Amino acid sequence: MDLNRYSPNNLKRPSKGLINIHPIQRGGILTEEARKILLEWADGYSVCDVCLEGRVDLLRNPPVDELKQDVAEFLGMDTARFTAGARHAKFAVMSAFQRGTLVLDSLAHYTSYTSAELNDMRVFEVPNSGYPDFRVDPEMYAETFERVREETGSYPDLALLTHVDYRYGNLADAERVGKICEEYEVLFVLNTAYSSGVMEVNGKKLRTAFIVASGHKSWAATAPIGILATNYELSDRVFRTSKMRGDWSGRAFTKKELAVFGCSPVFGLPVMTLMASFPGVVERVKHWNEEIEKARWFVREMEKIEGVQLIGERPKNHTLMHFESPAFHSIAKKHRKRGYFLYHELKKRGVFGVQAGMTKNFKVNIYGLSWEDLDKVVSAFKDIAENYGVEVED
Repeated sequence: MDLNRYSPNNLKRPSKGLINIHPIQRGGILTEEARKILLEWADGYSVCDVCLEGRVDLLRNPPVDELKQDVAEFLGMDTARFTAGARHAKFAVMSAFQRGTLVLDSLAHYTSYTSAELNDMRVFEVPNSGYPDFRVDPEMYAETFERVREETGSYPDLALLTHVDYRYGNLADAERVGKICEEYEVLFVLNTAYSSGVMEVNGKKLRTAFIVASGHKSWAATAPIGILATNYELSDRVFRTSKMRGDWSGRAFTKKELAVFGCSPVFGLPVMTLMASFPGVVERVKHWNEEIEKARWFVREMEKIEGVQLIGERPKNHTLMHFESPAFHSIAKKHRKRGYFLYHELKKRGVFGVQAGMTKNFKVNIYGLSWEDLDKVVSAFKDIAENYGVEVED
């Protein structure tokens, strides 16, 4: 056993000091306030030091209970809980509708499917438009609801929409889907893993029954932490407490909420960084229009490289984006590093985050980058192209 492999010298982060454009990390970059408390709360379940209630989400010092309610208010909902990621939040919702029926968009994250499978739900997909924009038409939710009724005899229990999908970064029309769900009396689950925390999301306006969020993807928190917000009418159903009693010991755990495993396993650094970043998150969503301006500029500049083309909706309404790049793929076929050449060339130029091995197409997220850093990223791609004989527009 070589324990030296675990020494700090061997655990250095490969992206340190580089401009990180990894698609799942930009919205999770910690605020300075969160960085200040990293060591103070780094020990395991550090928040449990002062837990007297048997549930850490009820703590008043540090103010976890207040954070829970402030987050719910920020999302336009009545109450919220912290979960082990957005995937756990989806599982928690579906656990209250076991063996029911779920409609979801065909761009949903795989964890939407596995959450349904674990809860023995029957799943029906809403199709998308396919290449090249892959849009989800809200009206197809109504059509799918009717199809569910024809096949099962009733409308679905839940309808899930991925607000911004992880593959193309398309921003779906949640407001229209919410209206359709309200008309059909179907409970609406909005997965905001890539939206709430970077842009404004209001559940009351969107008519959501549940909002799922990701603290480490979009709320400037350390992983893993998710958020599940709902209204008062549904909170007892999804946050139901334990009724079990030991047949010999008589032990009972009546405060523990089943769907979050009794007491959610995020009460150390994840919840404290979310707390420290929260004021900054509340402020930053007001500047989303500037982020969209940057994203659209970035697309225009990237498409000046021969063959590089945005896949997904146009114009861009989010900072996560997917490009086709046949010219880079042609280079990779002849390069000694094959598909890894683009990753290494970008890293040499101070840019990190394009998945190693990807050249035919790749994803990036430019959320929160300064205009100066954004220009450096574009210049890196253009410089690589020109060095390998790929034409770049002036």
